[in-house]
Amino acid sequence: MNLRKTLYAIALFCTPALAFAHPGHGDSGIMAGLAHPVFGLDHLLAMFAVGLWAAQQSGAARWALPLTFVGSMLIGGLLGFAGVEIPLMETGIAGSVLAFGLLVAVAARLPVAVSMALTAVFALTHGVAHGLELPDLASPFGYAIGFVVATAALHAVGFALVRFLPQAAAPLVRIAGAASAATGVWLLAS
Repeated sequence: MNLRKTLYAIALFCTPALAFAHPGHGDSGIMAGLAHPVFGLDHLLAMFAVGLWAAQQSGAARWALPLTFVGSMLIGGLLGFAGVEIPLMETGIAGSVLAFGLLVAVAARLPVAVSMALTAVFALTHGVAHGLELPDLASPFGYAIGFVVATAALHAVGFALVRFLPQAAAPLVRIAGAASAATGVWLLAS
C-alpha cells in the first residue's frame, strides 16, 4: 500500500500540469524563480534526476553533486543576469536530462571529480537559462533565491525518494532514470 502511494506521488511529480513552456513567470521575483525550475519539464527532470543520482552514491558524492549543481547554477544565473549567453545552451539543458537520466538508470558511480565536473557543466547551462529569463520587473535577488530554493527542493525530493523507498523499489528508480533519458532524447530531437 505504501509503495503504491509512493509510485502515485512519483508519477504526479513527474507530470506537471504545465511543462516545458516555462509559464508562471509573474512580476514577483521569488515566485517567478520558484516557478521556473518546477514548470519547465527540462529543468524539472534534470534537477530531480540529480537528487536521484546523488542518493545512489556513497560518501561525499551524496552531498557534493547537489551542492555542485546549485552552486554552478547560481553562477550561471548571475552570468545570465549580465546578459552572457552560451552556445548550444538549450542543447546542453536537454542533454542534461538525457545524461542524468542515463546515470540514474545505470546507477553510475563515477569518480567524484568527474561527477562534479559533469554536474557543474550542465548546471551552468540551466543557470544561464534561468538568468536570461529574468522577468522584466522581477528582482534578480528574489528570482535567484526562488530558483535556488526550487532546485534544492527538487534535489531533496529525488534524494529522499531513493533513500526512503524500500530496497525492492530500486528498479523503479532506474526505470524513472530511463524514462528521463528517453525524454532527454525527445527534447534533443525537438
